[in-house]
Amino acid sequence: MSQFPPSPLNPEQTELLERLLATLSRDQRMWLSGYLAAPAQETAAQAPARTPLVTVLYGTETGHSEELAETIRKMLIDRGVRAQAADMADYEPRKLKQEKFLLAITSTHGEGDPPAPAEGFFEFLHSIKAPKLDGVRFSVLSLGDSSYEFFCEAGKVIDARLEALGAERFQDRVDCDVDYEQAAQEWMTAAAEKLAELLAAVAPPREVGSPLTSAPAARYDRHHPFQSLVFENVNLNGHGSDKKTHHLELSIEDSGLVYEPGDAVGIIPRNAPEWADELIEALGLPAGEPVETPRGTRALREALESDYEMTQLAPAFVERYAELSQNPTLKRLSQKENRRELMEFVQGRWIVDLVREYPLPGIQAQQLLGCLRTMQPRLYSIASSQAAYPDELHLLVAVVEYRIDGKLRQGLASSFLSERVKVGDRIPVYIETNKHFRLPKDPAAPVIMIGPGTGVAPFRAFLQEREARSAPGKNWLLFGERRFRTDFLYQVEWQKWLKSGFLSRMDVAFSRDGDQKVYVQHRLLEKSRELYAWLEEGAYFYVCGDANRMAPDVHAALIEVVRKERGCDREQAEEYVKTLQQQKRYLKDVY
Repeated sequence: MSQFPPSPLNPEQTELLERLLATLSRDQRMWLSGYLAAPAQETAAQAPARTPLVTVLYGTETGHSEELAETIRKMLIDRGVRAQAADMADYEPRKLKQEKFLLAITSTHGEGDPPAPAEGFFEFLHSIKAPKLDGVRFSVLSLGDSSYEFFCEAGKVIDARLEALGAERFQDRVDCDVDYEQAAQEWMTAAAEKLAELLAAVAPPREVGSPLTSAPAARYDRHHPFQSLVFENVNLNGHGSDKKTHHLELSIEDSGLVYEPGDAVGIIPRNAPEWADELIEALGLPAGEPVETPRGTRALREALESDYEMTQLAPAFVERYAELSQNPTLKRLSQKENRRELMEFVQGRWIVDLVREYPLPGIQAQQLLGCLRTMQPRLYSIASSQAAYPDELHLLVAVVEYRIDGKLRQGLASSFLSERVKVGDRIPVYIETNKHFRLPKDPAAPVIMIGPGTGVAPFRAFLQEREARSAPGKNWLLFGERRFRTDFLYQVEWQKWLKSGFLSRMDVAFSRDGDQKVYVQHRLLEKSRELYAWLEEGAYFYVCGDANRMAPDVHAALIEVVRKERGCDREQAEEYVKTLQQQKRYLKDVY
């Protein structure tokens, strides 16, 4: 029996509606849904209009901050508090002085940088244009990774800057590590209760469950992933390559999962059984000892394989282990003033290396788990278009391998996907939306795509999508790898598109094939006249891949291209590039 009441539409109206829906894209359906819901939302919003509005600002690249912002927005509404969530990338920062209650949630990337889409917001806060915020009350939630030196730096920066501008902190900032769920939940609950208390005297709470509450969340997410069938897993590198890059094809048939080019897939990996055995043996623990985990009681070995990060050594593990062992060397490293030395100490080491060097006889299995992070998903740019492959999802994975003291070490997720996952297996996946890395809304707009290595993955999806939609816009791909003969990923596909004319042009840079290393940024400089002409035609400029070296080098090359071809100084060229970013014609997906 249907869960919906009988339709109030007559047969003619029903037929018209079905014909319309069949022609709509995903974005058009979402817009229509919001359009139809707006009158109900407006009516609901009018009732408690006397109460100040709480604004939840979020800065995000992967979507976690947005997810948390939406969660606390709903928590506030359920407590009768008017609330809205806004992306720092779209928020007009001059409105800050009009806010009364402000929550800020932001992640940190690279060397303490804010999320790329939020850079403009952070720059404004530190500019002379930033307003005095007397009368604004705020709290900050910061997401980060303690494996990096500048842990949660973006959150710390915005927290300090809001205070410096005169805003009053009503709740202390919370800094979350990669296993952020519990700390974030505690911050959100405390903030929602505090705000409800502060606003209770202003107006009576609105009835719970008003039309302002959002639609139900997606069926599958990081906490409840879809078990996807693997039906292709192949190494794309040729014989003799010193790299391994795997192309995987996953079935999402009957899942209801929906994605767009630019989105990522979240993969929840497992540790190799031998890694768990190695750590258990080093600590002298019984593999079958029952332990409590987030997924219930399990044997220690199974818990280490599936529920915990037990490979790369992180500063947080050193600090917790130091407390248990009271080892003077580890205690000294854990002190705040020795942070840089601690970062150097953990580089390249695994947890098993530490426990062997600093043994702790008598450690209990549950104590060990208390030192470990829970297993975190890994995100991979989706390398396919759902318009071209309705029931499939493709990804491109570069295998991470290195040696420490002669011992081979591998990346957790990349080795899981390349070596331990076989055709016919099922793996847990979910979709991570990336609305800041989208194709132009205008299908006639030209696109320039810079994707060395696995950074080319989303551009395969872009081209599949544009082809499926018969988009007339020009397409230019710049790809880089080590060697033409062994490392030209998806070569046959690019050549097919080049031959048909759909791919307007392609430039490649194979860094190990010549006497001098040549990278994609060098190709940009060589093609400066054509590149600038495309930009002047309204082209969108996309960069995907390494955040530490490639992306900054490409950025510098772009500025130099503009300086040269525009005949201006560097400051004017930088302003031109900044305008591209503000217009959302210069988009990055870097990691």
